[in-house]
Amino acid sequence: MSLITEIAPDLFRISLFAPDLNLQFNHFLVRDDEPLLFHAGLRGMFPALREAVASLIDPASLRHIGFSHFESDECGALNSWLDLAPHAHPVCGLIGAMVSVNDFSNRPSRILQPGEVLATGKYRYRFIPTPHVPHGWDAGVMFEETRSTLFCSDLFHQWGERAPLTRDSLLEPAREALLFTENSPFAGYIPYTRHTGQILSNLAAENPRTLATMHGSSFEGNATPELHGLAAIMKEVLGPKSE
Repeated sequence: MSLITEIAPDLFRISLFAPDLNLQFNHFLVRDDEPLLFHAGLRGMFPALREAVASLIDPASLRHIGFSHFESDECGALNSWLDLAPHAHPVCGLIGAMVSVNDFSNRPSRILQPGEVLATGKYRYRFIPTPHVPHGWDAGVMFEETRSTLFCSDLFHQWGERAPLTRDSLLEPAREALLFTENSPFAGYIPYTRHTGQILSNLAAENPRTLATMHGSSFEGNATPELHGLAAIMKEVLGPKSE
């Protein structure tokens, strides 16, 4: 069963909980002149996600399907959406299109250059490349300029069923998730490079007011300290250790 919450004007969080993983999978639908779905979802979750989207818009009217990086929970059901929505196309950066998406996808990507804006009507989504933040070489995020919403993918990962939207800090549950993954078979789930801190600092400089997270609660409020705090936690947990 999906949980649908409007976390910002015309921005709907569609959450599906996987009890066996103790993890929420969140997808974000922008209801606008050219509807955007951020996170196509797992193939197995497509029927439930399609039903949820259909309660908000005609799924065939989708125009843009975005994601941070090539991974099953972000784009596993991409072709199912493309089959359903004849005018939709994947939206990603050049690296993602070249190394994965254009080979996998039934329709060519719309490739966004760094800083390029995708307008859906009232809203403007700027593409920000973030290599290896949170995951692969192809990673990037989208920042909605009119409402200051950051689609931040797996950053601020939280385990369990969480409230759709919170003003409480995400830092402690994010720390717990990082500590768990580093001491489990999931070690290496999030990489750490010499660029990680600067990338998170650059995202903080955008002064987002909403963090749309893939796993766990989204955040509403001044998100700049959250991003700086996450950079510090990632350095502490994932960064180089002194001998």
